[in-house]
Amino acid sequence: MVIPSLIQHKRDGKAIAPADWSQLIADYTAGRVPDYQMSALLMAVVFRGLAPEELGALTDAMLASGDRLRFDGFPVPRVDKHSTGGVGDKVSLLLAPMVASCGVAVPMMSGRGLGHTGGTLDKLESIPGFRTGLSLGEARAQVERIGCAMLGQTPEIAPADRKLYALRDVTGTVESIPLISASIMSKKLAEGLNGLVLDVKTGSGAFIPDPDRAIELARTMIGLGETRGCPTVALLTAMDRPLGRACGHSLEVEEALEGLQGRGPGDLMEVTHALGVEMLLLAGAATDRGDARRKLEDAVASGRALETFGRIVEAQGGSRAVVDDPSILPQAGAVEVFRAPRSGVIAAVEPRRIGRAILALGGGRVTMEDEIDPSVGFVITVKPGDPVRAGDPIASVFARTDADAAGGLAALGEAIVVADEGRRTPLITHRITSRGIEPVNGTR
Repeated sequence: MVIPSLIQHKRDGKAIAPADWSQLIADYTAGRVPDYQMSALLMAVVFRGLAPEELGALTDAMLASGDRLRFDGFPVPRVDKHSTGGVGDKVSLLLAPMVASCGVAVPMMSGRGLGHTGGTLDKLESIPGFRTGLSLGEARAQVERIGCAMLGQTPEIAPADRKLYALRDVTGTVESIPLISASIMSKKLAEGLNGLVLDVKTGSGAFIPDPDRAIELARTMIGLGETRGCPTVALLTAMDRPLGRACGHSLEVEEALEGLQGRGPGDLMEVTHALGVEMLLLAGAATDRGDARRKLEDAVASGRALETFGRIVEAQGGSRAVVDDPSILPQAGAVEVFRAPRSGVIAAVEPRRIGRAILALGGGRVTMEDEIDPSVGFVITVKPGDPVRAGDPIASVFARTDADAAGGLAALGEAIVVADEGRRTPLITHRITSRGIEPVNGTR
């Protein structure tokens, strides 16, 4: 295989044959193609895109580079959810146990924080002892035993994706819809799923802020799932403000526990229920949307969802006591209250600024080797459109030191904008399936 010829081919806008993609990915995973050649090809893909048959071949090659989570003979339907990432997005922590307690198996493979966004694995690991590094055998046994496992991408799953993503992260080739789609779907298709629900974020805090491009991403991933026997549905949800109140690992775990006890913020529960409804319908575990919503609400009201979460924590080495006593989570050394600087209406709570401020507090990684402090972050109690009076307490900073807390207050002063007017955009705007795009809540 002559790699420079493939690079030139793609650079000139021509399609690479599926067989060549298959051989290329196999050779790269085995170390027979150097990073500098692969990075040149990835940049060509960023500028030229991929034809549908190329995208399919790339996804299949990445999937074939490793093993799969197999459930041969296990009769319970298996459904997962994937979010494209946001600030304050702790939905997975609620959704997995809620859906599992409704009789659907959830092998949930999640990731770590990326850029200004938090990662589900980092949040879970703020629970003392919680282990996300399960083998495929351990994950299958746990799913069959308690209905859910929450794990990271194992070395066995799509090693080509792991290697390619590390290269994309340092070569400016992350934000490409074909490359994002192949990366996500190669991992999800390896989970042995009967259905997949996508939470595709849009707005200023999303990796793809533009709604039209977010819809394109959703439709691309849906096409990959549907043609490979995994029915896939996507919801387009807002990330122009943080989701829920808590932003930061331990703080978000505590808020998720509140949600599992029926006391979660309205916006967090709305997104969680909407995604859960789609999961139950894909699994055939509900007759219609109303039935699915009632089952999810009953899972919380009865205590089954919280009990399932406790079993997951215990099974993965964590302290189950966190269910009853969230104070065992890492606690910040300094807490300061942020007050409204003037009377008016909240015009913006900028999620990207909030996410970067958490990084500055030590709650994220600048490099993959960085240690994170799970105790730091923010609790923000206002949303765009809320009226406030000068001096009202509207947020809190959780930091390691008083000096860090002062920096957090300054960041909130930039992220939270009070003006004479403001409005809240719809939380969920579109439902996307292989049949088309449906507006939600009157969205046009």
